[in-house]
Amino acid sequence: MKPKNTARQTVLIVDDTPDNITLLSSLLKDKYNTKVATNGATALQIVGSSNVDLVLLDVMMPDMDGYETCRRLKQDPRSADIPVLFLTAKSQPEDEALGLRLGAVDYLTKPISPPILFARVATHLKLKAASQALRAENVNLESLVQERTGQLSLMQDATIMAMATMAETRDNETGNHIRRTQNYVATLARKLQQHPRFKQELTDENITLLYKSAPLHDIGKVGIPDSILLKPGKLDQEEFEIMKQHAIRGRDTIRQVEEYIGGSNGFLTYAREIAHSHQEKWDGSGYPENLVGEEIPLSARLMAVADVYDALISPRIYKPPFSHSEAVAIMRDGRGSHFDPDILDAFIEIETRFAEIARQFNDVEGEQGSEK
Repeated sequence: MKPKNTARQTVLIVDDTPDNITLLSSLLKDKYNTKVATNGATALQIVGSSNVDLVLLDVMMPDMDGYETCRRLKQDPRSADIPVLFLTAKSQPEDEALGLRLGAVDYLTKPISPPILFARVATHLKLKAASQALRAENVNLESLVQERTGQLSLMQDATIMAMATMAETRDNETGNHIRRTQNYVATLARKLQQHPRFKQELTDENITLLYKSAPLHDIGKVGIPDSILLKPGKLDQEEFEIMKQHAIRGRDTIRQVEEYIGGSNGFLTYAREIAHSHQEKWDGSGYPENLVGEEIPLSARLMAVADVYDALISPRIYKPPFSHSEAVAIMRDGRGSHFDPDILDAFIEIETRFAEIARQFNDVEGEQGSEK
């Protein structure tokens, strides 16, 4: 008993002439599974309800001709990739051009030549199989690239967090300070995303970059002596001048990375801007460059609000924490002097969200000031 070949491909023969169907079926049945239809409507039903690998389609049929049948096959995503070979006695170039324009892959002229039929059917089935294999490979490759990209991004994020944490722990701060400030920055940026002054820069992609670069704002503190960084009292003028160098050191550290890789990108640009300029003030009284207004990069202006708020509500060796309402009041007084007025206004509108972030990433329960 001859075993049944379940892997054979299926050819649909569509012709309104029984003799043509009989001829084509007899020629193809030994190598392919065949299905038959005597009109376009039936052909569409067969394709829609069963597996078909190739269609041999007569052009001249009543009611729905081959051109219309082909057009409908190509409009349906389920059948758009099935190769269609027209069967026709027409051999005019304009007829062939029309069929090819509708999506057919080839023409077979009547009367049918068996060797040409076998060759054309085999060729187009192989092309279809190769196309399907290529699409599957592309899907697998895209999935692999996404997986590797995700792994690389995770490693980059972990490295950034490790570097930032190293700087913060030298300052008696914790990783939660990093998480709070990066969430403040992202939340504030999203609030300002449609603001006329900022919407061009604050795209979704750039907000993600701001979120990722914010943890490096105090990376320059690694180079500040412990005697100054951990001093429990107020710094004298000489000590304060040394402390201000952390902004320069942070910028230079990130600049060295840019030089090492031979260029920059959005992440490193924001990280450098934030590290260098987050201590600048809107009125020019900040440091290290005494920048005024929009001379200060937007990334640094956002970070200034985030960093000051967190410093106010957090305990330091030289001060107890302020409550949320006290911190908001202090920051309100800095509108137009310390902070960009529009950014500070946005902060005031969403200040309860800042309080929620502070609670979510609290260092020790009860450590921060309570609302009064």
